[in-house]
Amino acid sequence: MPPFAEFIDILGTFSFAVSGAFAAMEKRLDPFGVLILAFITSIGGGTVRDLLIGDTPVAWLQQPSIGWVIIAGTAGAFFFGRRLKKIQSLLTSFDALGLGLFTIIGIQKGLVHHLGPVVCIALGTMTGCFGGVILDIVLNKVPLIFQKDIYASASILGGIAYILLIKFPVPDTIAAAISIILIFTTRMLGIRYRWHLPVWYQSKKG
Repeated sequence: MPPFAEFIDILGTFSFAVSGAFAAMEKRLDPFGVLILAFITSIGGGTVRDLLIGDTPVAWLQQPSIGWVIIAGTAGAFFFGRRLKKIQSLLTSFDALGLGLFTIIGIQKGLVHHLGPVVCIALGTMTGCFGGVILDIVLNKVPLIFQKDIYASASILGGIAYILLIKFPVPDTIAAAISIILIFTTRMLGIRYRWHLPVWYQSKKG
């Protein structure tokens, strides 16, 4: 894995570990439960992706350092939890950053396997979103990507931007950085200004 891609993978893992740990702490789970959910959030999307494309053993089994990164993120959430868990925007920021980072990792994995652009974007979205989907299901919540929030759509937008950029003479590192920033910014602006996807059904009356 190229150095920049490895950096993205580590930072994305750490971001999702912190996000998952904070979500578990909000539900007042015990330390073991918090650690497990941090693992689920960090490796869930990548595991599903690797199984679908037949790339086994899955990525995190081949990188022992990933486990330590997740443990470090969980420990950081515990250590700063009392101060930081009150700041909802911080939890959202880590989640949005992880979304951007893992989306690009998923697309790059698809490109390495010589898959088409649409499939690569789907793999990127899956990598960025499915860890959170599993987390929400475990916590008995409706996953964000199944609601009208700008979440998976931000991932898709950034994925399209990345594919287009690398088709032009834009270095991969710069294309990845631009796309990650686009995903992060779109997600955060969506929350800030309450952007939503249209709803095609009407609520029941009475």
